[in-house]
Amino acid sequence: MVDAPVRHRAHIVVGGYPPGNPASHDHDYARRRILEALGEIEHSHATVAGDFEDLEKWLPGSDLMVTYTAGPIPTDEQAAFIAEWVEAGGRWFALHGTSGGRARRVPDEVQPSGRPRRRMLRAAYHEVLGAFFLNHPPARKFDVDVVDREHPLTRGLPARFTTMDEPYILDVQPDIHVLMTAPLGPDNSPEGFGFVYDRELDTGLMADGRTRAVGFVRERGNGAVAYIPLGHNHAPTTQPQAIVDESVAPGGITPPVFRGSWETEAFSRLLRNAMAWGFRASLKRDRVVTSPERVDEQPDAEPGRKPSRD
Repeated sequence: MVDAPVRHRAHIVVGGYPPGNPASHDHDYARRRILEALGEIEHSHATVAGDFEDLEKWLPGSDLMVTYTAGPIPTDEQAAFIAEWVEAGGRWFALHGTSGGRARRVPDEVQPSGRPRRRMLRAAYHEVLGAFFLNHPPARKFDVDVVDREHPLTRGLPARFTTMDEPYILDVQPDIHVLMTAPLGPDNSPEGFGFVYDRELDTGLMADGRTRAVGFVRERGNGAVAYIPLGHNHAPTTQPQAIVDESVAPGGITPPVFRGSWETEAFSRLLRNAMAWGFRASLKRDRVVTSPERVDEQPDAEPGRKPSRD
């Protein structure tokens, strides 16, 4: 006797602001990579959106929400809906610009180009996520230390890997469980670069003044939120940043195509782990009964994974 398999569903939110605008990121590339990772889970299905509209339609019945955004944020009402969904057992895996949102011009602060600098605006949504984006220096090369290698999200990752990415300056909630760190130190942005913020809000910088959280998970009720600020990528048509650190390209000239962390095996593994982590509750119900005497269950370490990789 064979039981019908359990369907696992994810809601994917990938996009910039205004709607359809790349906002300095190649969202099409990120969307494809996320869907490829999702496709490695058997019996998985996805709904896809460019922003947080109609969450009340898509989240019920979804086990997992994955977000990669540059501008779109939920309203306060939508943030409350996400919080209720997570607390009821949903899992939210958030990447990169998800911790950002809207910004306001600061007239007394100007960029080297003469344009006004901006300050990010905090919303109720950031409390649900557990992180609020403040700024990032130019993309650079750095090491990432996986400080908790036993968590399902980081299982199989090396103790340390090297990447090129934007070092995010974050205000984080005190109840996060840190999974990955990087020895990035204080914000070293060039004069006038990036966003204006109050330095005391930089709680992502740990007490040693050198180590930054670059990945965490936060339990909420029966569910959880995981946030990984890595993941910048751009293409020639997506308005890339003006400069990068010289560790990325000679002279600090921004390369026309940049994939950064997405090209590392560690980040690819993290994406695959995230899908299994997000579906863990439903995967434990997904079992095949081959005879009355034998029950084959998906192993807990790599639940639901198709055997074609790893």
